[in-house]
Amino acid sequence: MAKRAGKRARAQEMEETLCCCEYLDRKGQRSHLAACLCECEDLDECCERWVTCKSLPPGILERVTETFTDRFRFPWIRGAVKINISLLPPIILLPFFLHIAALHFLLALVTLISLPILVLWYYYLTHRKKGQTLFFLSLGLFSLGYMYYVFLQEVVPRGHVEYSQVALLTCGLILMLVALHQAKKDPGYLFSQMSSDKALRQGSCSNNMFNKNGLGNSNGLCRVPASGVAVHSNTESYSRTLEAETGQGAKDWCLKCQLVRPARAGHCRICGRCVKRLDHHCVWINNCVGEQNHQAFVLALFLFLLTSIYGISLTLDTICRGKNTLTALFYCPGVYGEYSSALTFTCVWYCAIVTSGMSYILLLQLLNISYNMTEREARIALRENIGRKLLWGMMVDTGILGK
Repeated sequence: MAKRAGKRARAQEMEETLCCCEYLDRKGQRSHLAACLCECEDLDECCERWVTCKSLPPGILERVTETFTDRFRFPWIRGAVKINISLLPPIILLPFFLHIAALHFLLALVTLISLPILVLWYYYLTHRKKGQTLFFLSLGLFSLGYMYYVFLQEVVPRGHVEYSQVALLTCGLILMLVALHQAKKDPGYLFSQMSSDKALRQGSCSNNMFNKNGLGNSNGLCRVPASGVAVHSNTESYSRTLEAETGQGAKDWCLKCQLVRPARAGHCRICGRCVKRLDHHCVWINNCVGEQNHQAFVLALFLFLLTSIYGISLTLDTICRGKNTLTALFYCPGVYGEYSSALTFTCVWYCAIVTSGMSYILLLQLLNISYNMTEREARIALRENIGRKLLWGMMVDTGILGK
């Protein structure tokens, strides 16, 4: 009997095992890559309405997009692996645009102006929807890899760059990637308390007395009363415990994460988590910047700027001999006479634009650190009119310097 049961279990396991071209779709059903374009009623309806010049019903394009992203997979050992579509546009479009820009000066001008505009447009589009995307992380990492490839392929063979300089540039790139990896780790996520305390504070937040006392909040937060407010004996005891441990009688209770937030913590609507000393959600690392990864984030920015400026100077010194870096960036005669030098010069300008943007981000971070301020607190201060702008609007002073 035991042998028969074992054979049945193995047979059932073999039936449930997916082959390399199979996967489980978003409905939990087995599907095959060969049928990835079949049985999409929303797509058929879109095509039919497009042919007959009829308007599309609301939400149908979103459903078609969800179906396409769910079926976009790559064959793997134990079933097809889902690929995030947002990873692909930078890998495909960036080399294409750079090679097009290397054909002529005017094409380079149009391309280098259009690329930042398109990136900013996509940023505001995704930021408005409060959704996560790997587009910016893919763009950043692929830009680093592709610029390094162009440097090794087009600049180093010219013989004006020494191997020690290549080694120094490589070390800077590696150190920057290590710091970026550290910045991608846990920024200081908060975890919910014990289930009993959770249920207690849920009941406290839903108590009518909160509304009567004006403690309710429409943004998903409610104020847990201080120990002097008698709502419930357990709640009062809990508030006194908080006051004794932290010295504060009022704390933020996040209804979404179901936890009490310490001072300067915040809820990220993109990640859906509360983070200690939340600064902001950075799309370039697809992660929050908080208490535990803020130093690594600033270090990654600093190393990137040093490495990028050093690489730009080496490249311009090679293709524009006899000119300093700043002059060669704006005036390098004959650079478009050869496609190789034109491509290199276009990549230099692309790096300069990216470096300028990252320099601005680093400057804001250093100013916020000098004023003991986070980006989130600066936005809240401006929204609630409790701070004043400094340094042409780059800094917000709320009077908490040194506290």
